[in-house]
Amino acid sequence: MELRVLGAHNRETATTKCTSLLIDDVLSIDAGSLTSCLTISAQKRLKAVLLTHAHFDHIRDIPAIALNLHRECARIKVYSTCEVRSMIETHLLNGEIYPRFQDLPRGWPTLQFKTMRPYEPEIIYGYEVIAIPVNHSVTAVGYQVSDSRGNAVFYTGDTGPFLVDSLRDLCPQILVTEVTFSDRYSPLAADTGHLTPSGLHNVLVGFRRLKGYVPGIIVVHMDPAMEKEISEEIEEVASDLGASITVARADMLVPVPAPAPSPAASITGKRYQGYTVVNYIP
Repeated sequence: MELRVLGAHNRETATTKCTSLLIDDVLSIDAGSLTSCLTISAQKRLKAVLLTHAHFDHIRDIPAIALNLHRECARIKVYSTCEVRSMIETHLLNGEIYPRFQDLPRGWPTLQFKTMRPYEPEIIYGYEVIAIPVNHSVTAVGYQVSDSRGNAVFYTGDTGPFLVDSLRDLCPQILVTEVTFSDRYSPLAADTGHLTPSGLHNVLVGFRRLKGYVPGIIVVHMDPAMEKEISEEIEEVASDLGASITVARADMLVPVPAPAPSPAASITGKRYQGYTVVNYIP
């Protein structure tokens, strides 16, 4: 399994893009930067998009990719909770803001919405996908995606305190988690349902207590204005726990291996064909 970070931030600027993940070029998690990062041919290779929640930076490219695929006579499946689908159909693909591509063209709609029910595994194009409720300011889920060889990655989506409760029954090799604010903004993070480096530290301590290891950690959804501060604080967390934590960048590739991670696992980075590659080394 290969995970590619398309966008790694919570705000779009000239140098940052909103969070989107891509698995093996066919499965996307969240739609913060699908159309700005992928060519039309790459968009046509996509089979499905998994949406964690209805905040705009996570669903923003659904109308855009729908238009692109509609013009290319292609289709895509969108997996989400009922709440997320309702928000998109009511406020975006409502026939006023944007066409109802979930109904167009008639008999062969560009978008096919599929409902994800928490804790119920779904086989999606050969991957086992489980939606796990997480604590956020709105109804939200994270996704564990596993392939046929036992490779597993869990993406938290936006979350906050008590994340370790959501991870209780999971054993991912790679944990992709949001860390939106630096520790100076801990009150804001608590109010809005987000993590800081200290919050992540607490999560990882709890996870290690439950599972006996710390998976490879990829941090996304940083506020661009705080990225330097977040990175410095993340280094302290990694050092304190002896853990491998990588602050993501756009176009970062993360191979997810079959062997289970060990407590001494580490992550190293290198460049490959223009991308930053993160190698998980058990």
